[in-house]
Amino acid sequence: MKTISIRLTSPLQSYGNEAQFARRTTGDYPSKSAIIGMLAAALGYQRDDPAINALNDLLFAVRVDQPGQVMTEFQTAEWKPGTRKLTYRDLLQDAVFVVAIGSEDEAWLDRLAEALRHPRFQLYLGRRANVPAGVLKIQTFAGQDPVGVLAQLPWQASRWYQRRSRRQASMSVQLIADAVLLPERRADLVRDAVHSFDQKHRQYSFRPIAVTKVQLANPEYKPAPTATAQDAFGQV
Repeated sequence: MKTISIRLTSPLQSYGNEAQFARRTTGDYPSKSAIIGMLAAALGYQRDDPAINALNDLLFAVRVDQPGQVMTEFQTAEWKPGTRKLTYRDLLQDAVFVVAIGSEDEAWLDRLAEALRHPRFQLYLGRRANVPAGVLKIQTFAGQDPVGVLAQLPWQASRWYQRRSRRQASMSVQLIADAVLLPERRADLVRDAVHSFDQKHRQYSFRPIAVTKVQLANPEYKPAPTATAQDAFGQV
C-alpha cells in the first residue's frame, strides 16, 4: 500500500452537492468526486473519458484541518439567449484540508503524484474559478493507508489559525474516509462515485463513507501564564 497526501488551500473553495441551479450550496469538505476530477484533469482526461471510472477504486480520506467560513455569492446567469436568472453560490473561505489517496498499485500512485506536480489541465478546488493557492504540497508514504497517514501527519492549518488556538495543546479534527478504511465506525451513503463528468449527462452513484476524529498536536501551543501570589504589604 502506498498513499499520497495533498494539502488543499485557497482563498475560496466550493464542493458541490445535489443543490438546485438557483442555489448552489457547498459541502464542508472536498468530496471524493472533486478529487477524482482534479486527478483526471492532471492526467489530461476528457470529461467523458471512461478511464475516469478507475479512479473510483482509489482509497480516499480527507481531514478538515481548518474549517472554512461560508460566503454566499450573488450571480446573474444567462439561462438561454435573452433569458437571465438570479442565482446564489456558496463558497468556503480560508479553509485548509488534507486529502489522502491510496492504492496497492504503487506505480499508479507515483504516476498520479507526478501528474499533480505537472498537470495537463488547470487544477481547481471544486469550481473552475477556485484555483489552489500556489503549488500543491504533496507527500508520499509507503506501507500506510490514507487513514493511517492522516492520523499521524502534523496539523496543516494556517499558522494564524494555529496561533488562535495557542492555549490548546492538541486539536480534535474531523476525518472522513471510505467506509472500508474505518470498519469500526457506522457507514453512511453519499452520492459521490463518478461515472461521467459529461456536462450534458453527469452520472454519479452512491458510495459508503465513515467519519471519525483524530487528535493533532498544536505546534503553536503556549500554556497560560501561571498566576503568582502577591503580598500587598511586602513592599512597604
